[in-house]
Amino acid sequence: MAGRRVLITGATRGIGEALAAHCLEAGDEVVGCGRTAASISHERYTHCTVDVTDSAAIEALFRDLKRRFDRLDVLVNNAGIGGMNSIALTPVDAARRIVETNFLAAFAFTREALRMMRGSPAARIVNVTTVAVPLRLEGEAVYAASKSAIETFTRIAAREVAPFGVTCNAVGPCPVRTKLTASVPAHKIQALIDRQAVRRWGLVEDVVNVVEFFLRPESAMVTGQVIYLGGAG
Repeated sequence: MAGRRVLITGATRGIGEALAAHCLEAGDEVVGCGRTAASISHERYTHCTVDVTDSAAIEALFRDLKRRFDRLDVLVNNAGIGGMNSIALTPVDAARRIVETNFLAAFAFTREALRMMRGSPAARIVNVTTVAVPLRLEGEAVYAASKSAIETFTRIAAREVAPFGVTCNAVGPCPVRTKLTASVPAHKIQALIDRQAVRRWGLVEDVVNVVEFFLRPESAMVTGQVIYLGGAG
């Protein structure tokens, strides 16, 4: 569908930035969200500096979007943070921040976005999870648990939103060279890659490909699905 209205969280770098650039190239109007300033300058791109864990800020963002647009076609819940530490050494505050950013933010954005999606002819929600869920890696208990919550949320949301013509799916990237993976020790990343069927780093283009598949009008029957990259599932 040409000229989609797309909202992407975590759009200032990495996968989110690549998704925003892809949608702009496809002719879409894109609203990007992030805690820092915009990394994209384009006539069809609007950037909103927002903390995705701040429910009041999210509500204010959607009030503004409703004044500007009659509908929203796509929501990509991409914002996320990582954490690689053993359970015994993970502070409760750090665990809470991971869950709030990776799961509760996606819930809050989805809840608000649905009210704008009912007027869309092909509404799509795509959530970003991780291969850390099926691989059950030591040291990623909290991170993987937050993303596991996203996957369950995706599958149940798919059933709830289907009557309104909305699909909800998730993509689980394998390691991609982003700021999130930059802080992970190289040997831990390699151990993860060695457990994949396709034993290499992923590219942001690999993730964009799966997301675009979910967004296509022809994918109207595809919902409640989680696709892992690299054959890690």
